[in-house]
Amino acid sequence: MKCAATEIPGVVLIEPKVFGDERGYFLETWNRRKFKDAGIAADFVQDNHSHSRQWTLRGLHYQIEHPQGKLVRVAAGAVYDVVVDLRRSSPSFGRWAGIELSAENHRMLWVPPGCAHGFMVISATADFVYKCTDDYYPEHERSIGWSDPVLAIDWPLPAGVTPVLSARDARAGLLHDADCFP
Repeated sequence: MKCAATEIPGVVLIEPKVFGDERGYFLETWNRRKFKDAGIAADFVQDNHSHSRQWTLRGLHYQIEHPQGKLVRVAAGAVYDVVVDLRRSSPSFGRWAGIELSAENHRMLWVPPGCAHGFMVISATADFVYKCTDDYYPEHERSIGWSDPVLAIDWPLPAGVTPVLSARDARAGLLHDADCFP
């Protein structure tokens, strides 16, 4: 497994070893010891799976209380995955990092607590799976708008295409009004 730091402290790109032959392939998506050795000491309490169609954009979500760390990956298709640092004490506060995750490239991303997370489906459909370090508390969930002009996220949307959003994501606020972490 290869781990690479990103421009946001604590956000780690993970490239697992993939063992393939004529039958297909095998890879480890979680190994507590190996991830701990790589600096990711997480205790997961919940796994989630979403299936979405092309140009669906989910996020940017976070929980202000009971913040969740997330280990994210794509089981089918491809997404553009985005993390926004909401930790005021971080040197990268208010900055974002984006990377393509796909079933083909097998990449995973560790999103530490204190960051907002979202993704947009760039293939016909995608199955997105992730592990969380804390339970979901809807009363503590917050969202930041995908098109916040201060963040200026470079989503790979073709000209003239508008992302498919939930009603909640369509009314998400801006970073300058967001509840953030110390």
